[in-house]
Amino acid sequence: MSATGVARSQRSEYLTTTLCMRQSPGMLDSSLKTKIMNEVDRRFDDQTKVLADLVRIPSTRFQEAPAQDMMARLFKEDGLGIDRWQIKIDDLKHLPGYSPHSLDYDDAWNVVGAWRPSNPKGRSLILNGHIDVVPEGPHEMWTRHPYDAYVKDGWMYGRGSGDMKAGLILNVFALRALRALGYMPAADVDQQSVVEEECTGNGALACLQRGYRADAALIPEPSGCTLTVAQVGVMWFQVKVTGHPVHVYKADAGSNAIESAYRIIQQLRELEKKWNVLKAHDKHYCDHHHPVNFNVGKIAGGDWASSVPSWCTFDMRVGVLPTQTLKECRQEVEDVIRQAAANDPFLGNNLPTVSWEGFQAEPYVLKNHEHVRDILADAHKTVFGAELDDRRTTGTTDARFFGLYAGLPALVYGPQSDDVHGFDERVNLESIRKITQSTALFIAEWCGLQKA
Repeated sequence: MSATGVARSQRSEYLTTTLCMRQSPGMLDSSLKTKIMNEVDRRFDDQTKVLADLVRIPSTRFQEAPAQDMMARLFKEDGLGIDRWQIKIDDLKHLPGYSPHSLDYDDAWNVVGAWRPSNPKGRSLILNGHIDVVPEGPHEMWTRHPYDAYVKDGWMYGRGSGDMKAGLILNVFALRALRALGYMPAADVDQQSVVEEECTGNGALACLQRGYRADAALIPEPSGCTLTVAQVGVMWFQVKVTGHPVHVYKADAGSNAIESAYRIIQQLRELEKKWNVLKAHDKHYCDHHHPVNFNVGKIAGGDWASSVPSWCTFDMRVGVLPTQTLKECRQEVEDVIRQAAANDPFLGNNLPTVSWEGFQAEPYVLKNHEHVRDILADAHKTVFGAELDDRRTTGTTDARFFGLYAGLPALVYGPQSDDVHGFDERVNLESIRKITQSTALFIAEWCGLQKA
C-alpha cells in the first residue's frame, strides 16, 4: 500500500474510533471505562512519586521557575508542544480581570503543554492549575519540614501538596492513562501551569491574553471531590495610617498610629457584619453561616517602644458576594475608613490612604453548564458510586477568568485537602486516585478519543 493509502487507512480508523462530540453522557462503554480506571490504578505509585518530587520544589511567589521547569519536562515527556513565556504586565493591565501589582515580573513564567490532534473532532478542553504556593510561616510550627512531601496514613503532607500540585499532576496522569491504553483526546487539550493564582490570578489571565481558548476548562483545585458552582469575589487593599510621635511620658499629647489602625479595623469588622447580612438576598450563599470574610493578613508599625508610633500599615483581604460589585464594595470600604478617621482629632486632618493592589477578583457563578456538568457527574458516579455534589466556596479560583472573560464553563473539581495555607497542609491520596480516574473519564467523554 502506498504512503497515501496508509494515511487514508489510518484516517479511516481514526474516524471510526473518534467519539462523536454531540453524543450524550455515557458514550464510553463500560469495559473501556474499567480499563481507564485500572490504568490509573496501575500508574498511581508513579503518580505519587512525581507529586512528591514537585512538592519538594519550593514555589512561593517569585520562586516558581524551578517547579515550572519540572512541569515543562513532564509535558515534553508526553510529546506535547511546549509554550513557556514570561508574563508582561503591559500585555495585561488593560484587560478585564487584571489585578494591579507593583512588583516586577522578571521571573514570572507560565508553561502550557498543548495536545493538537491532526484532525480534531471532539470538544476542546483546558486543564488548568497553579504552581505557586503561599508562604510556609515558621517552620518550627510544622511537624516536619514544609517541603518534605512525606506520606502518613494515606495523606501526603507538604506546602502545596493539596493547593494545588496534586491537581497539576493528576491532570498529567489522567492523560497518561489514556495514552497507555493507545488513545489520545480527539480534540485540542491544553495543560496550563500558571503563576500568581494566590495573589492576583494574572497568570491565568496571561493565558487568555496569549490566545488560549477551549470549549470548557477543568481546574482540580482541592474541592473535596465536589463541583464548585459559586465563588465569592476577593479584594486586597492596604491602609496607611499616620500618627503624631512624642515621648511616652506625654503619650496623651501624641496620636498613636497603631491604636488608630486598630480602631479603623474595628469599623471594618462592622462592615463585614453588614455584608454578611446581604447573604439573605443571594441564592447561592443564603444558607451559608458566614460567607463574607475580612482578614487582616499583615500589619506593621512604629519604630521604638518608648515612642508613640508615627505610622502603621495593614493589609486586608475582603470577600464579596455575587450580588455585589467590586466598585461598590471598594467605595464602601473607603467610606468606612474615612468616617472612622473623621471621628479622630488627628486623623480627621491626616486621612489614612487606601491602595488597591493584588486581588481584585470578581465573584463567579457557574452558568449554562448543564451538559458539561452531566458528563463530569457521570464520570464521578462511575468512580465514586455516588452523585456529584455542588459546593459554594468563600474563596476564589482562576475559574473566573474562563467563565467571565472567555465565556466558557469552568469546572472546579479536585481532591480532598486539609489545612491549605496553614501548617501541615496535606492531601488525601485516595481522593487523588479517584479524581484522576474521573478526570480521565471526563476527558475521554468530553473530547472524544482517537487511536494514539
